[in-house]
Amino acid sequence: MTGGNRPAGAWALIVASLLWGTTGTAASFLPDDVSPLAVGAATMMFGGVLLFAISARSSIAALRNAASRRWLVVGALGVVVYPLAFYSSMSLAGVAIGNVVSLGSGPVFAALLEWAFERHRPSGIWAACTASALVGIILLAWGSDRSQGALNGQSSGDAAAGIGLGLLAGLAYALYTYSSSRAIRAGAGSGAAMGGMFGVGAVALAPVLLVLGGPLLHSTETVGIAAYLALGPMFTAYVFFGIAMRTLRSSTATSITLLEPFVATLLAVVVVGERLLPIGWLGLAVVLASVVALATARQQRSTPESP
Repeated sequence: MTGGNRPAGAWALIVASLLWGTTGTAASFLPDDVSPLAVGAATMMFGGVLLFAISARSSIAALRNAASRRWLVVGALGVVVYPLAFYSSMSLAGVAIGNVVSLGSGPVFAALLEWAFERHRPSGIWAACTASALVGIILLAWGSDRSQGALNGQSSGDAAAGIGLGLLAGLAYALYTYSSSRAIRAGAGSGAAMGGMFGVGAVALAPVLLVLGGPLLHSTETVGIAAYLALGPMFTAYVFFGIAMRTLRSSTATSITLLEPFVATLLAVVVVGERLLPIGWLGLAVVLASVVALATARQQRSTPESP
């Protein structure tokens, strides 16, 4: 995976992150009787079906190829776990903490996967930008009014469970990001990798939606929100994600997507009406600067070693 088209891949991932950042705000308008598990299952299932549909032939070929199939199946496990854990984390701990823990832990898990399977050590630029972005999202979480309430003991049990689920979501996100990059390197096209991985994940998520998805059909508003989540933050965003994974390492990709908590918190303040303390605004600035620096940095080309 060389760095010839790395800037284009980075900017494609930034577009995806902007779309992903709208998920928390959109989901906040759903009624309380809609389970976060149903939201996650609906988003990934319908989006996954669309991703498979637009590249069905190549996706089937990638699933038949033994070299790429094993990574697509492993990635599909992450596709199933991520939305269930992510939306549940936001429901329990709040949009800010759920996004911060889920996305903030992703680069660390991705770097560990690269080290475990390839013995690849992250670059100094990656380490510096990721560390500063993590500092920024900690400040961002600390500066959220909802986070302050949780940290002061309000619903501390829910907050702790939300943090745990956020870590699980971060691991799942890193798993399918890493697996998609390995499937592409094994010969699958980016569209085939996305279609195959998310198509398998969609099949596995269908039972969850059948059991819990009833409240999503109660009104045109809930149907519309679910449709937006499936078409925007899921389908369209992952088309850009697939483009990005042609040229980016999974550790770099997960670091760039630290932009998502920035967008999610900004929308929570502007649209939902949540307050952000001054330290939170400082965190927003640090995250934005770190992600832009990583996206535009020139790095040495490196071809990952075969495991």
